[in-house]
Amino acid sequence: MRRPPRRLLLPLGVGVLALLLWDSFLVYPFRVFVVFLHEISHGLAAIATGGTLLAIGLSMGEGGVCVTHGGSPFVTLNAGYLGSLLWGAFFLLVGARRRRARPAIHLIGAFTLVVTLLYVRTPFGLVYGVAAGAAFLAVASRLSPAASEVLLASIGVMSCLYAVWDVASDVLVRDTAGSDAAALAQLTAVPAVVWGALWVTASLAVIATTARRLA
Repeated sequence: MRRPPRRLLLPLGVGVLALLLWDSFLVYPFRVFVVFLHEISHGLAAIATGGTLLAIGLSMGEGGVCVTHGGSPFVTLNAGYLGSLLWGAFFLLVGARRRRARPAIHLIGAFTLVVTLLYVRTPFGLVYGVAAGAAFLAVASRLSPAASEVLLASIGVMSCLYAVWDVASDVLVRDTAGSDAAALAQLTAVPAVVWGALWVTASLAVIATTARRLA
């Protein structure tokens, strides 16, 4: 039996470790960062469809909100879960090329700081965003290429895992009122559980495609 290539072993290992430590303080900052990616994906979708991003909020309980004006509600609502998933796949693919890992972490740090200072309005979100952005910039200059690859893999895996987990828990299991799927159900008259199932299917397809690219 052929062993999985090293580029695939790292995300697999990180994924197993993340699941084992899911509720620990070690994984918590990554979970909040995925919420940040989720909310900024809503904002970018609104901007891309002619709208405006007004504000982003993050809470200690891993809640998030993105306030937009105009644009396509359909695209904007779909962009949260799918956006954080695509961010994760992108980080995994970039991180697999070690020479690009450190520059990518620099860009993530700068992007996080700029978005936080321009749009994040909740106290926790401001503190977290500034701290996370500064931390990315600080470690990017000091990490070895191998360590940079591990960090990007960690962010990428968490983004992919959390997207699936969040949809499953908020839509397929609990049918949480106020979720993106519930808003889409009101907009389209298609039940929230259908949107949840479509997002999970899309998530698994993106994860499988990313794994094949890394193999």
